[in-house]
Amino acid sequence: MRSHEMNNSSSRYASEEERGSNSFLIESEEEEEDEEAHPHSSILLKDADSDSDSDDSSCATPRPSSYATHQWPQSYRQSIDIYSSVQSPNLSFLGTPTLSRLSNSFLTNSFRGKTPEILSNLVKPLLRPSSSSDDQQQQQQHDDDTRKSSQYLLPSRKPSLQQIPEDQKPLVPAHEVPAYQQCSYTQAVMNGINVLCGVGILSTPYAIKQGGWLGLVILCLFAVLAWYTGVLLRRCLDSKEGLETYPDIGHAAFGTTGRIAISIILYIELYACCIEYLILESDNLSKLFPNAHLTIGSMTLNSHVFFAILTTLIVMPTTWLRDLSCLSYLSAGGVIASILVVVCLCWVGVVDHVGFENKGTALNLPGIPIAIGLYGYCYSGHGVFPNIYSSLKNRNQFPSILFTCIGLSSILFAGAAVMGYKMFGESTESQFTLNLPENLVVSKVAVWTTVANPITKYALTITPLAMSLEELLPPNQQKYANIIMLRSSLVVSTLLIALSVPFFGLVMALVGSLLTMLVTYILPCACFLAILKRKVTWHQIAACSFIIVVGVCCACVGTYSSLSKIIQNYT
Repeated sequence: MRSHEMNNSSSRYASEEERGSNSFLIESEEEEEDEEAHPHSSILLKDADSDSDSDDSSCATPRPSSYATHQWPQSYRQSIDIYSSVQSPNLSFLGTPTLSRLSNSFLTNSFRGKTPEILSNLVKPLLRPSSSSDDQQQQQQHDDDTRKSSQYLLPSRKPSLQQIPEDQKPLVPAHEVPAYQQCSYTQAVMNGINVLCGVGILSTPYAIKQGGWLGLVILCLFAVLAWYTGVLLRRCLDSKEGLETYPDIGHAAFGTTGRIAISIILYIELYACCIEYLILESDNLSKLFPNAHLTIGSMTLNSHVFFAILTTLIVMPTTWLRDLSCLSYLSAGGVIASILVVVCLCWVGVVDHVGFENKGTALNLPGIPIAIGLYGYCYSGHGVFPNIYSSLKNRNQFPSILFTCIGLSSILFAGAAVMGYKMFGESTESQFTLNLPENLVVSKVAVWTTVANPITKYALTITPLAMSLEELLPPNQQKYANIIMLRSSLVVSTLLIALSVPFFGLVMALVGSLLTMLVTYILPCACFLAILKRKVTWHQIAACSFIIVVGVCCACVGTYSSLSKIIQNYT
């Protein structure tokens, strides 16, 4: 069942005489109506305190997330929501000496305004109470006042079936639409484009250089297949109650192993994006300040190393923020930044008379594997699409939203690719900003825009991985100092890898070939067939089989070529 559907109905308890002294049943009126269609639409929770009088007051519970609530990673939904959508800015740091008080912890402040299901397995969020009774309204006000001063425990890794004391029920105010169900068509499109139009757009001219003009057919093919697999993810989400995220789909398809495997793949993809950000910053800042260096004793750091370290020192404190809505608000400018960079590229070619004289080659077979990875990386947004779908007011608009996101993004990709390659030809770099004439103001605007955007996105990108690792810490280790050390270690590790493999285009091709092919093409089809195997038609089986074969072939060829070229750069 969907959380927003359940939150639109009031709930009531069944009496203990009918259900037994050790359990109570929370059941909504909507569930009663749909009981025959969804016989599993109620949750049985064991009562831990037989003396508790909480049954006498109205309360509510969220959707029974049978796949997400007690399975790692619990924080995926909320952290990806922060990553993919715009929130009101609220700047604050991890400023408590311990995370034992969740009301002041990183997790609570990060998820403010979102569903509180991650907060604790002992404290389960409840449906909002009915507003038809004055007594219920007074009780809700009392609960809200009490909750502000309550102390909570961190989420345990074992599910709790205890009944919740009345003073610990985090009630949602009546008549308030949850924050995760407020996206209009336009907002969803903007969120989708913001996810798709990342740093991948900078390498599209380089992809044409690698594969030739006919390589653009690969871009178009990937766009169509990405739309289709996105629709398949929607079918998977609608197939069972409680599915909201990509890991939930993996759980429904392949059990706990599938959930963990997909989560790890998604987190590695985000981690690789952070590495790309540091390489990008180093390359572009070195273009702006080629003579910059730092001498420490007998050791001299060149501009690339210096700016990589400097960027790391800048973004590291942002990963300590306990409320990332400020960065989420700023990173929404990613759409504007992508458009601005493409406009600057066009301006340099048309107004500043660089021209579009290069003809290029029609097909370059040896470079096709690298082009496959670069084009594939452009459509690495499927880890976020289920969250966007779950946040929609009107879910029937999702195929159209997906088509609009991918269509507009593809136009930007193709436009940047054609203009960049026509302008720079065989001298095209892995980021077209590196080819822009240094003496032009428009070039500096494009480069500084490229530099600024990843700084706002770095913390948002690394935070889902950091939160998932924090869940694995023992409760007595979930302290301020340990959280800071963990997040700082993740940031430093991305720096070390970025300095070890400073090849922006090749790293992007590797990520696009290996991870994006899995997340965007192979896994959606495999999950769809596994979940709906008894309902799929023969042409759906054929389409999914074709996409899986294409994805596997592209993954193998692209990964091998990318790794080979990376190794060649060391020899």
